[in-house]
Amino acid sequence: MQLRYAFRLYPDTGQRTALARAFGCARVVYNDAVRAREDARRAGEAFPTASVLSRKLITEAKQTPGRSWLGEVSAVVLQQSLRDAEAAYRNFFASLKGERRGAKTGAPRFKSRKDTRQSIRFTANACWSITGSGRLSLPKVGAVKVKWSRVLPARPSSVSVIKDAAGRYFASFVIDTDPDADAARMPDANHTVGIDLGLTHFAVLCDGTKIDSPRFLRRAEKKLKKVQWELSRKQKGSKNREKARLKVARAHAQVADARREFHHQLSTKLIRDNQAIGVEDLAVKGLARTRLAKSVHDAGWTQFVHMLEYKAVRYGRTLVKIGRFEPTSQVCSACGAKDGPKPLHIREWTCAACGAVHDRDHNAAKNVKTAAGLAVTACGAQVRPGLVLAQRVEAGSHGFPSETCAA
Repeated sequence: MQLRYAFRLYPDTGQRTALARAFGCARVVYNDAVRAREDARRAGEAFPTASVLSRKLITEAKQTPGRSWLGEVSAVVLQQSLRDAEAAYRNFFASLKGERRGAKTGAPRFKSRKDTRQSIRFTANACWSITGSGRLSLPKVGAVKVKWSRVLPARPSSVSVIKDAAGRYFASFVIDTDPDADAARMPDANHTVGIDLGLTHFAVLCDGTKIDSPRFLRRAEKKLKKVQWELSRKQKGSKNREKARLKVARAHAQVADARREFHHQLSTKLIRDNQAIGVEDLAVKGLARTRLAKSVHDAGWTQFVHMLEYKAVRYGRTLVKIGRFEPTSQVCSACGAKDGPKPLHIREWTCAACGAVHDRDHNAAKNVKTAAGLAVTACGAQVRPGLVLAQRVEAGSHGFPSETCAA
């Protein structure tokens, strides 16, 4: 499988100017491609092909006075910008036809020079390389200093240079991983686990382990409030406002980086220690529209589950998602009796059928493991929840009422 490895870049003044020039040229070519296709659509003509756009917008445009500066950057950067525009239209049409999963994708829009995130891509034919001193040599940019945090496991097929909202530069390499090396790194494990994601605790495992939620955004709110207040006091369009905007972006970047590092460490530990993992398919978009929105976004469940997904594929593990309407907090994990919905402030409850006392999150984690088919008996048979007679309080009910939070 293909993975991305990102490393921090530290370009000097001249290299920053060259990168800004490359960002601008790539943006202009992208906008020219969108304009050409929009003009063809309004005229009722067929969309120009990629080869036609490449000839008109790059090769012929370099010969004109208005676009002669396109020759100051690598031609590969301009070609990849056209590929990005083509991919944007392809995704848009696939979304219209219902062939693309996920939310509907809008039509490609023009890029602005004021966008806080800029990127360019160099493929193998761009003759970029990693020098003997550990610098990244880019055509018409120079040898840029790189902060290597790890060794690349294989030769990269391409590299993207990204400038984020905080003004930081990154090199993102695309690597084809080696399945044999991944298997040796993560040998088979004999354990399975069910995970209940929540807000009081970020995750509760079926063995009773509780992982506290770091709440990175909550802890940084005081600092964010100060820098955002300073930004609001600056005059629009001034240099001081741009400096204040960078402070706000860096403060948010620190929160996002800390959250991502926490997710990486926890997901890697769970993948290393368990052969199969069961987790709930939470409706994060719905929960993000409730009064718990800030805490839901601070937890970052979607990013964490996505890490579990690709790491499970990479290391030969099994990840099972159970339905979001599974009543994991309403069913007794000991006898299987459904005890009905409970308010969020109830953290412990006693089963009316068998008298077992349950911790809400621990019981839910056990039910997640059972619903995922990961619970086994002493003889090795898988356990699935059985049918239980309805209690008196359940008479006349239809379906399972969904909870507003998994905490």
